[in-house]
Amino acid sequence: MRIDILTLFPEMCYSVLRESITGRALERGLVEIYCRNIRDYTDDKHGRVDATPYGGGSGMILRAQPVYDCFESLCRETGRRPHLVYLSPQGEPFTQKHAARLADKENLALLCGHYEGVDRRVIDEIADEELSAGDFVLTGGELPALMIADAVTRLLPGVLAGEEAFTMESHFDSLLEHAQYTRPAVWRGRKVPGVLLEGNHEAVEAWRRRESIKLTARRRPDLIAGAALNPRERRFANQIIKGSHEADEGG
Repeated sequence: MRIDILTLFPEMCYSVLRESITGRALERGLVEIYCRNIRDYTDDKHGRVDATPYGGGSGMILRAQPVYDCFESLCRETGRRPHLVYLSPQGEPFTQKHAARLADKENLALLCGHYEGVDRRVIDEIADEELSAGDFVLTGGELPALMIADAVTRLLPGVLAGEEAFTMESHFDSLLEHAQYTRPAVWRGRKVPGVLLEGNHEAVEAWRRRESIKLTARRRPDLIAGAALNPRERRFANQIIKGSHEADEGG
């Protein structure tokens, strides 16, 4: 898989991509990730990529021309048109389901917005979809792009030790991951749940499943509707959600 990040700050992106799981995936050739500097494609003699917004208002707008030429250069270089995602606060919130879908793409491009935004005309011209990191505003799209690149890369074959490594993580099946513990068994008077120390793998898996459902029902009840639960598990989750609502109303 190849991922291209279209950005005004390529070094910011490279400094993160070289580390940890993504860095090892790059070293092993399991993914290719490149950062293209939009500024290199401007036709402005002073190297500017932004301009004031039509209609007035504060801030500057990233011009369509350098963004489009950067994208066109990428298409010519690779001989393919990548699936392009524009990162913006107006986009659909990014989820694990998006990560799984994007991981199936052979070529993916991530366009990082900046300033007060990007000229809408180039977004309409080249973007296949818009995604957001959440309901908040960042200075630019670089952090969301890195987040997506990381989430997608870890789903690629051979990147993690085994399929179980990511199928057990939060959000893979619409449930939050259970709590994790390691040595020592007692720390500052806090004990590891006994079931994790007994060596009964079936009991451990049952505990983890129950804890995932409980945690999701308490913290992200909106995820329960889409989770793959059997009737007994769903009743358990609904009881927790109902109890949380009653506690809130009573408080």
